[in-house]
Amino acid sequence: MKIKFPLFFFLLPLVFAELQVGFYKSTCPQAESIVQQVIQTEFCRDPSITAALLRMHFHDCFVRGCDASILIDSTRNKPSEKAAGPNLTVRGFEVIDNAKKRLEAACPSTVSCADIITLATRDAVALSGGPNYTLPTGRRDGLVSNPEDVLLPGPGISVSGALQVFTAKGMALSEMVTLLGAHTVGIAHCFFFDYRLSNYEGSGAPDPSMDPGLVKELNVTCARNEDATAFLDQSTSFAIDNEYFKQILLRKGILQIDQELALDRSTAGIVSGFASDRIVFQRSFAKAMIKLGSVQVLVGKAGEIRKNCRVFNTAKKSTKEIRAF
Repeated sequence: MKIKFPLFFFLLPLVFAELQVGFYKSTCPQAESIVQQVIQTEFCRDPSITAALLRMHFHDCFVRGCDASILIDSTRNKPSEKAAGPNLTVRGFEVIDNAKKRLEAACPSTVSCADIITLATRDAVALSGGPNYTLPTGRRDGLVSNPEDVLLPGPGISVSGALQVFTAKGMALSEMVTLLGAHTVGIAHCFFFDYRLSNYEGSGAPDPSMDPGLVKELNVTCARNEDATAFLDQSTSFAIDNEYFKQILLRKGILQIDQELALDRSTAGIVSGFASDRIVFQRSFAKAMIKLGSVQVLVGKAGEIRKNCRVFNTAKKSTKEIRAF
């Protein structure tokens, strides 16, 4: 049975940073429906795929732009972005492979891997109860994937530090808070936050900004095994909603950056606004995701359209990577 989603329409220009709504209308009209079918099947099997794809999309776009450089496999002589520390726990690559295989069968060498990531993430968000938004397409795939380029903000970063990273990618403060709201479907390994649970900053006690009840629960969770994880939203862990913002107002943010959003004067008001109005958050989330998907994209004849998302095409092009901002 095909699931239908409510659409959030925005007054976007048909051309957005040289991307176009309906880019594949004539060359591969079934492109978006093929991706949607793959994601719908995967979501029914594993609803955590939404968190995985959101993370993949962010980690791709915030390195060299949305160019699918995160999908390239390392080789014996050449490590790729996958080998970088922040990307070792990124998953969902097989889902992108599946979509690409089906697209290559229908429309060979037409739909980019970068567009597949962006469309797949949009569809997963909708399946998780989030907004289903119209996306411009036409991204091309990058020709470079180096682990040393992966300089992503860690979970212990301050609000001001995170803002510097987001600003460098053309994102405003409100958009940063909005996109961090994706943690509403996220999980984190204990090693990303266990320093908050005891002897925080040498105090001999847990982080005072964390709810004591949550500290107790997380200590039990993290004592189970070294690979233990916790949901970042303890209420509706698989839904794109505003529960994350409600929880950090109650001092139940697991990652330090999450809790800091509710405490920092520059972001506390935005957090409160999203916590009190789910629709406002979802509309903001749709707009921010559209903007995220347009960060430093390759367009026109730049880059390439990979046949296999994990490897560069055999005949590597010398075309310069001219990016649209």
